Amino acid sequence: MTLTTVDQTRHDRRPAGWWGAVRGVGSVRWAVTALVLFAAGLAAQLGGTPATVWWVLYVSCSVTGGWGPARAGVRALRDKTLDVDLLMVVAAVGAAAIGQIFEAALLIVIFATSGALEDVATKRTEESVKGLLDLAPDRAVVLDDGGRGRVVPVATLTVGDRVLVRPGERISADGVVVSGSSDVDQSSITGEALPVPKAGGDEVFAGTLNGSGALQVVVTRDPSHTVVARIVELVAEASATKAKTQLFIEKVEQRYSVAMVTAAVALFAIPLLQGVPLQPALLRAMTFMIVASPCAVVLATMPPLLSAIANAGRHGVLIKSAVVVEHLADTCMVALDKTGTLTCGVPRLCAAEPLDPDRVDGHRLLQLAAAAEQSSEHPLGRAIVEAARERGISVPAADDFRALPGCGVRAVVQGHQVEVCSPRFGPRIAARQLAQIHDSGATAALVLLDGLPVGVLGLTDQIRPDAARAVTTLTTLSCAPPVLLTGDHARAATHVAHHTGISDVRAALLPEQKVDAVRGMQDGGHRVLVVGDGVNDAPAMAAARTSVAMGAAGADLALQTADGVTVRDELHTIPTIIALARRARRLVIANLVIAATFIVVLVTWDLVGNLPLPLGVAGHESSTVIVALNGMRMLTNRAWRRASTAR
Repeated sequence: MTLTTVDQTRHDRRPAGWWGAVRGVGSVRWAVTALVLFAAGLAAQLGGTPATVWWVLYVSCSVTGGWGPARAGVRALRDKTLDVDLLMVVAAVGAAAIGQIFEAALLIVIFATSGALEDVATKRTEESVKGLLDLAPDRAVVLDDGGRGRVVPVATLTVGDRVLVRPGERISADGVVVSGSSDVDQSSITGEALPVPKAGGDEVFAGTLNGSGALQVVVTRDPSHTVVARIVELVAEASATKAKTQLFIEKVEQRYSVAMVTAAVALFAIPLLQGVPLQPALLRAMTFMIVASPCAVVLATMPPLLSAIANAGRHGVLIKSAVVVEHLADTCMVALDKTGTLTCGVPRLCAAEPLDPDRVDGHRLLQLAAAAEQSSEHPLGRAIVEAARERGISVPAADDFRALPGCGVRAVVQGHQVEVCSPRFGPRIAARQLAQIHDSGATAALVLLDGLPVGVLGLTDQIRPDAARAVTTLTTLSCAPPVLLTGDHARAATHVAHHTGISDVRAALLPEQKVDAVRGMQDGGHRVLVVGDGVNDAPAMAAARTSVAMGAAGADLALQTADGVTVRDELHTIPTIIALARRARRLVIANLVIAATFIVVLVTWDLVGNLPLPLGVAGHESSTVIVALNGMRMLTNRAWRRASTAR
């Protein structure tokens, strides 16, 4: 067969990574600079240096971190919207005007840092969505009627084209196999842990990885409408929707900001119109600006949420923002993926059943199978060899090894021909053992000795040791029992669900169907948390109210789309972070009550009485310190332990 190359140029679309995302976001540079200046000012102040030195550092910090929000606030004013960041800048200027420069700088640093982190997360997610396109190759080999091939861009493929997929290549288009057989790793689409045998008439998906056989595939779907292209579209759409989400306090602050500015202006202007001298009127208005400033309200919200994030990170769970903590606290239904989430994602031998123990017993059966598979790169073959070694079985050498794409392997072991293959390609047998293996949700492999079946092996993805405990706790914490969403076949899904205590099982789902399932739950009034690990889970993660990825072996897109990542791959931390988020929310509510009480008392005093400025500042700062310290309680190990035992 001859190949005509149309264009060999490849475009590198790999994401630049977190460091690339950080370097490309200007707000990060300003936030880091402001943080450094603030730390230097604090050190200078505590070190007893002249006031001029730390004043200059604090002012520099405020200007560096505040010019961006101030500019955005001015633009918002042009659109007749009072931006909360602008109000923070005004409050900081007011604090500095009466000598409270430390509080002004602290306020600016908090907002600059949180804004920069949000910008980084947004850019990184955009890059990871673009990087998903690398799943599908850029080029495809199209065969003509004479069997000659030419390399063309995948984008030019049309329905009905016949393409060649060589061993080890990614499939270039959604289609149906018309010739050849192979094992295809389609975990990127369906999440199945084990490669799936493909032969004539079977459907294949673009972006999935072909095994050791060559396939000829007829294209059945336009390249712009493939499953992997739809995943990109779904993630982008859902991520854009979720980007509009705000902290509850931010929604309140918009109205509070308008009321506060209006009141401050009125408190200054009305006395002037009544003949009050400028200085007393300005002093009273400035006192009002300080005591009504939402510094304590801001600190009422952020320290508990950020402390919860830090505590979770110390225990192996990365939570990406304060909004995520709020959403975790609201969770009332959890949707779990199977492969790599409830299970470990690695096949293990679960059964070795001889058909005639008098001829070949279980020990000999596994020894023959391992000998034949020891040169195989197939995950099932590696699992068989590993099981033999774990049981102390010596594995003899094998000769004349042959891989049978899509079928199994064949080799000569100690003078006998041994074949390990799928039952669909072996002799027909009505074995009780085979039925039991299939009923358990495992994958069966038939072992032949000199052409005659001698035993059946069962291989399955192992359930995580903490899966059942995690599901039980999630059931207690949620309004509705957890749901299993998986692309794997129904038998395997039902087996895992039975052993973990899940009753609602939805199997054989493509990524788009997972999204529909999640949206259906949310349309029913549930606030859904999705837990998964693969590319196929990313659209559902993006569509859900919140999501957590299993990070040890998670796909890059899943890790970037998810709102949280379990670094240590421990499933039982999922209910723990939900409980931790709820404790943080309770502290936020308590802090808001404290902050509001101080503000109401001080503002009332200033409006109906004569609140001395020093007393107003002392009261304002006291409320700030109290709520900050209260929020930092979420940093303790005790808070994590209490969350881990919550029911």
